Amino acid sequence: MSSTLPTNPFVILDPYSRWAPSKEELFHKAYETLLPPLVHKIRLAVKEWRDKNYEGASDTSKFLLNYWFNTEHKNNDHVFQYYFCQREAIESIIYLYEVAKARDKYELMRFDSSGRVSTGHFQENWCRYVIKMATGSGKTKVISLAIVWSYFHKLYERNSSLSKNFLLIAPNIIVLNRLLNDFEGLKIFKSDPLIPSDGYMDKNWSSDFQITLHIQDKLGAISPYGNLFLTNIHRVFITNESKISLEEEFLGKKPPSDADKDKGLDLGRILRSDLISDLVVLNDEAHHIHDEDLAWFKSIEDINNKMKLKYGKNISLQVDFTATPRHNNGAIFVQTICDYPLVEAIKQGIVKSPVLPDEASRSKLQEYSSDKFVEKYKDYIDLGYKEWQKQYNQLKNSKIPILFIMTNITQEADQVKEYLENYYPEFKDKVLVIHTNKQGEIVENNKPSKVGKEELEKLRKAANEVDSESSPYRAICSVMMLKEGWDVRNVTTIVGLRPYTAKSNILPEQTLGRGLRKMFTLGVDEELVVIGTPAFIEFVESIKSEGVEFGYRKMGKDAIDKTPLIIEPDKENVKKDLEVLDIEIPILTARIYKEYKDINKIELEKLNFQPINLKNFSQNELKEIIFTDLEGKFSHKLILDNISPDYRSVVAFFTKTILRECRLFTGFEILYPKVEKFIRFKLFGKEVDLNDLNVLRNLSEIEAKNTIISTFKKAIDSLTVKDKGSAEVKNFIKLKDVKPIAVSNTKYLIPKKSVFNKIVGDSDFELEFAAFLEQCDDIISYAKNFYNVHFRIEYQGDDGNIHDFYPDYFVKIDNKKTYIVELKGREDVDDERKIDRLITWCSDVNSVPIGKKYLPLYVKQEEWEKYKSQIKSFNDVINLFS
Repeated sequence: MSSTLPTNPFVILDPYSRWAPSKEELFHKAYETLLPPLVHKIRLAVKEWRDKNYEGASDTSKFLLNYWFNTEHKNNDHVFQYYFCQREAIESIIYLYEVAKARDKYELMRFDSSGRVSTGHFQENWCRYVIKMATGSGKTKVISLAIVWSYFHKLYERNSSLSKNFLLIAPNIIVLNRLLNDFEGLKIFKSDPLIPSDGYMDKNWSSDFQITLHIQDKLGAISPYGNLFLTNIHRVFITNESKISLEEEFLGKKPPSDADKDKGLDLGRILRSDLISDLVVLNDEAHHIHDEDLAWFKSIEDINNKMKLKYGKNISLQVDFTATPRHNNGAIFVQTICDYPLVEAIKQGIVKSPVLPDEASRSKLQEYSSDKFVEKYKDYIDLGYKEWQKQYNQLKNSKIPILFIMTNITQEADQVKEYLENYYPEFKDKVLVIHTNKQGEIVENNKPSKVGKEELEKLRKAANEVDSESSPYRAICSVMMLKEGWDVRNVTTIVGLRPYTAKSNILPEQTLGRGLRKMFTLGVDEELVVIGTPAFIEFVESIKSEGVEFGYRKMGKDAIDKTPLIIEPDKENVKKDLEVLDIEIPILTARIYKEYKDINKIELEKLNFQPINLKNFSQNELKEIIFTDLEGKFSHKLILDNISPDYRSVVAFFTKTILRECRLFTGFEILYPKVEKFIRFKLFGKEVDLNDLNVLRNLSEIEAKNTIISTFKKAIDSLTVKDKGSAEVKNFIKLKDVKPIAVSNTKYLIPKKSVFNKIVGDSDFELEFAAFLEQCDDIISYAKNFYNVHFRIEYQGDDGNIHDFYPDYFVKIDNKKTYIVELKGREDVDDERKIDRLITWCSDVNSVPIGKKYLPLYVKQEEWEKYKSQIKSFNDVINLFS
């Protein structure tokens, strides 16, 4: 993978920065097991299409794409954004289906980069795409985007071949229940910014989205249009039996190979009836659908054939979602059109980072000669417990971490449960054993016995609730990895005590997948500790060939881990009086704001700039032109080898950069012609031909780039940023009532004079200042301004945009006077603006008769270092820095 891959998961990724195997990795592993053959060319095509503002797509598609990805979605203080991997997935679907019209094997093969794909690799005769996304990267979001796009495309576009009917299939009830968390009550369509409000682009989106959810065979009124069937795969099989056994339905047991001869369930009949004339099929956790001999594939094929027989058309579209779209030989499905691999998800912090014991820690682990399973693997179990215990002690007031132990047979799982509960008090009556055999089936002679049903119901409940506060479990022991979608957030330690073979059909991604989902928000570093026998570790490490990098560290009781720190009011500390230590902070209405006036008011004749000289470049210099944004990050490249460049993509690049710099999410259509005219008639002091290669080369120069962007940015900011001249107190924050927050593991101080349990700092200077405050007798309390306090002050930065400023500390002198303290090491261009804004904020607060005063204080590290030997009290700080 290129070292240029951004760690920010929201930024647009360039196709050339993505992970690719090295020559060494390709030497050790077959090409088709590492790279989906269609993906690279599709990425390039989608990028070009995106850069041209989705040229060639229908109005409906353009409206939705710009609403989802180029509009700010703000809910109170929270701004919602889709990850780029989610954006790229839906963009790839829309581009291929609507613009490239690659709806069959022949059209898809045009994107083959390997030269190895043939028509024989495609079993289906309808439009099918596969989305490969790492566990935890948000496949469900993409499913919801696909549903909304297809629905409105069918509704608003004449002769649309898509559908307002959807069959969303899960392989088992574990996955079904996970999907229900989002889709029951159509919750995801209400909570996520999926559907524009009525009036957006002159359409009644919200009113027009009328869809009925049907769960399994609980079918409501079926209309010809507007149905979402959410079901376990078994409900659409054509089977011999009228009922599916509980273990089949729950764990996804492989059906008989002659399933296509059998009789169907109610939902199966509905999908094959005259009621449904078009359909989009969406498969979640679709690891096995590739096999044309399996009933999963045959069932969809049967629905397609009946639809074709009755209506003369195929299923509109099938999209399969999985982290591991692989055949049994390891080859990736050729229908894969989008790939967000685990290596990228880890690097971008979307999932936990897997960490293994270092060599020194592994050398201490012994596999003892004993016929008793627990005695044989005691070292591994104990190390797993020690790592889990550190996590538990750190997180127990916020989350309950889960220890997950895998064994070979159910008797071994029972023995591990008994050992954990007898030897470790934290696990007493808090260990769940999942009784399955190696195929994931109930062990009572493979029959749905009473014991088996009770065990399955227990598993179902545990799988749904293990992340909740009400879950009693702290450890889970199992034979089967529950590879079909059991992805919970609170698994923090995995102990593998079983070997894996090719026959198991389990992949390292699936093993790690049980614990990859993050517990906390983006930006908090989280580890997934993976411990196990040498055979197990070797199995897990085999994923290195796909770019995944493991962390290695010392493990055990005294080893330092990277469990996130929980910052919260110190309510369990009997030595603290939180009422006395509490600090009340007023919240003001925004004083500086953006008034989104029509940017059409920008007049080119009034723009203030210095025209630049047009340079002449050699033929060599004209072969490749690279455009970067203001920070010099790679953004756009034109390779000019017997190809006529399109100046419109360059103008679009500048237009989008200007809008992004101004934090505007609409107005592309208005701004684009102004930017084009400015470049054509104004930038160089004369009219130029934008089709001229030499002109385009000039536009990539830093002088031209900065002139274009800064000129428009100043003009836009002058139209939009306003100061009301005053602010009002609208609320108060009491620090003792703030909710806990997780932060990455770093240096911290345990305070006596603060409401909070820990103080962490962004620098050593911040921690030094906190330690100083602990010794000050002339203050009652102090607190670090953590993000969970939600105290920020808006200000206009040097770049003209409105930003949020988070002062560092609150220092309470008495019940009537509090200082808002900003610490500063090396100053940046906005520091003076921040402090001026803090002074104004304090002035606004103090003008309101609330009986308390809030005063600003700006402490520079340079001055602090110079005088700190003389500073003995907080009053000294006031005298020195006020």
